[in-house]
Amino acid sequence: MYDATWLLRLYARRRLRQLAAMDPQRTQRRVLSSLIDRGRATTFGRDHEFSAAWSLDDYRSRVPLRDYDAFWEDYWRAPFPRLADCTWPGLIPWLAVSSGTTTGTTKYIPVSREMHRSNVRASADLLTHHLANRPGSRLFAGRVFMLGGSTGLVRQSQGVFSGDLSGIATAAMPAWARLRYFPPRDLESIDDWQIKIERFAERSLAEDITAVVGTPSWLLIYFERLAEIAGARRGGTLRRIADVYPDLEMLAHGGVAWAPYRDRFAALLEGSRAETREVYPASEGFFAIADRADGEGLRLLLDNGIFYEFIPVDQLDNPQPDCRWIGDVEPGVNYALAVTTCAGLWRYLVGDTVTVVERDPPRVLVTGRTSYMLSAFGEHVIGAEVERAVAEAARTIGATVSDFAAGSLFPEETGARGGHLYIVELGPERGESGLDSEQHARFAERLDAALCRLNDDYAAHRAGGYGMDAARVRVVPPGAFAVWMKSRGKLGGQNKVPRIINDRALFDGLRRFADSYGETGGGSVQR
Repeated sequence: MYDATWLLRLYARRRLRQLAAMDPQRTQRRVLSSLIDRGRATTFGRDHEFSAAWSLDDYRSRVPLRDYDAFWEDYWRAPFPRLADCTWPGLIPWLAVSSGTTTGTTKYIPVSREMHRSNVRASADLLTHHLANRPGSRLFAGRVFMLGGSTGLVRQSQGVFSGDLSGIATAAMPAWARLRYFPPRDLESIDDWQIKIERFAERSLAEDITAVVGTPSWLLIYFERLAEIAGARRGGTLRRIADVYPDLEMLAHGGVAWAPYRDRFAALLEGSRAETREVYPASEGFFAIADRADGEGLRLLLDNGIFYEFIPVDQLDNPQPDCRWIGDVEPGVNYALAVTTCAGLWRYLVGDTVTVVERDPPRVLVTGRTSYMLSAFGEHVIGAEVERAVAEAARTIGATVSDFAAGSLFPEETGARGGHLYIVELGPERGESGLDSEQHARFAERLDAALCRLNDDYAAHRAGGYGMDAARVRVVPPGAFAVWMKSRGKLGGQNKVPRIINDRALFDGLRRFADSYGETGGGSVQR
């Protein structure tokens, strides 16, 4: 295949100069002013009396923070599916279907043509940062493989379609990107996840794959099957991606926290030239990209039709919270993220929580969800702490993690204490045997100790076993979470295993599912 990386390199040089000269505050003010001006003629703009003369303070005082449910009830439900001039000028052509990871409630997020272009520019920035780190890149000598959901879209009305964001992206993909994209059209619309990975793996062996993009949990499942198929063809056993995709340069991942998967992918990528690069895409917009090393934060995309605000998580229920923006956000504080976008979201609470690690240029770490917290007993353990503790516990016993979910166990009798239960699927190096009793105890003890170290509230509740029991761990065999997700109709694509489950019925269902594997659960069991 002709190496077109030189064209990308020309773009990257110009874009890197723009990013180096960018003033974050001036850029974000300009974005907000442009969005307000575009929104003046919409129903939302008229209701809030949008004015081109507004300052940031004017905007905040006139437009309240809203979540999806509020937008749905106030502006989208009545005209659905034809959202014409409701919160963004013109007809919204696409609706990204999102169920989230905690509630499971189906959401229809507007995707305007302007937002589609914003997503394309964000993807170009991802490639730009890769080239900055890899000057000798030959990325466009091969194909970029996107492991996403089904690209089949549902026609909701004339000119209006709904589906996975990946389906929307490929349906409107520019011609230049299609030339370097995998999978081909005859495969990308497959709905069945198991058939999809079989066909993708088989066909990709005939391609020169230079980059892979996807959610870590589903990439693991795909890579394991890919290695089996490639090994069978070669009459042996393959364990490394380098043996299958020798020219792989980049693995871009997002959607779930990377920490629990880091060691697993390090083993898979051993001997490979590939770098890992985290991205922060959402149905509401493409927000940030890692432009430096793993763990150093994701650089916010400031000039891409999205304005960012940050609300301290502990003030979300306050009628007048201390909202911050790029100009006065404080590093180290756990914030709920709100965005104003070129798809007609105005001070919209995304549901994610972030901390800022650097202000110029602004870089963030995603810490979880606003509903992604274990606090049934007042312990206030956030998602980032849970993920780090699970990763540390696995490392202690020389294991990796494929998937996990955690929820609260409530006392069932007088005098009993509640606590947390972690249902964990370990990597294939443990096989069906899981953990012996000693390893299981070490895993649970290290997980509990890590949470005590990371979270003062948890430590206080655990002190002397007075408020909470120690964390409990249940191990399920390899592939168990994929079976559970399939049973819920959530297998593959952009569906994600919920890391923290506060829905009691959903968590009870998962516990019953884990129980179906028997008392050993693929290893040791603690109930």
